[in-house]
Amino acid sequence: MEVEPHAQPPERIGEAAREAAAAELQRAAGDGRLTLEEFSERVGAVWAADTSDALRTATAGVETAPPVGSLRSRSSVVSVFGDARRVGRWRLPRRVRGVALFGDIHLDLRRVVVEDPVVDIGLVTVFGNAYVAVPDGVEVELAGFDVLGDRELRLAAVSRRPGTPLIRIRAYGVFGDVTVRTPKPGERPPSWWDYFRSERHRRRELEP
Repeated sequence: MEVEPHAQPPERIGEAAREAAAAELQRAAGDGRLTLEEFSERVGAVWAADTSDALRTATAGVETAPPVGSLRSRSSVVSVFGDARRVGRWRLPRRVRGVALFGDIHLDLRRVVVEDPVVDIGLVTVFGNAYVAVPDGVEVELAGFDVLGDRELRLAAVSRRPGTPLIRIRAYGVFGDVTVRTPKPGERPPSWWDYFRSERHRRRELEP
């Protein structure tokens, strides 16, 4: 007769274990081992964990730091008669300034590396759009004004995840839109040039 061993119940954890794991993730985000999006997802799983197995899963794979100098810090974005894009993995400094004339500014913050608790972003566009993409669970404050343009702040309907930075955006647009979103999968950022392309296409259709 074989006796099957009794399965061990999952080990429960307390608040101290979650706090230690969250601090470990913050250090990893600060030195470039986690992007803002990765940190937001993992720290959310840490605070939702109630067993040691769930906590290990949330912190697994955070090991080697990237080589020194592999992440570029970009504190200014300038575009004249063209688009300026900051996407992919890059280091987000404490302050970012962007100016666009007859063009768009697109800042994707989902894969940035950030170590400051508060980040200030200042944007000015004339005949152009400003678009900022942020991951789930990151709080954003949007201020400024628009002249003959629209303004939208659309974030995912989730609570702010502890440890994520506050993103403060002050944006001024003239003949252009300001959009801050948590993008849906496959969502394409709006472009000021799309208006002229669609208008040119419409006029061609009307030509005899």
